[in-house]
Amino acid sequence: MTPLDKPLRRELTVDEQRYTLLIDPDGLKLTLRGHRQGVALAWKDLVNGDAALSSALRASVEGVEHKD
Repeated sequence: MTPLDKPLRRELTVDEQRYTLLIDPDGLKLTLRGHRQGVALAWKDLVNGDAALSSALRASVEGVEHKD
């Protein structure tokens, strides 16, 4: 198996929006093409389940913001 020792970038399209996916030894980051900020996820958070908790919390907060 090849170790992940340097960043790997790939482009993907979701609902006609272009994104850049960066995978590196620390985790992964998904950003809208041409932007700097995006969604980052550390490998340790994914492995221990914190990613699911974070996602659920973000969804609940965004749901409250959109109800105004």
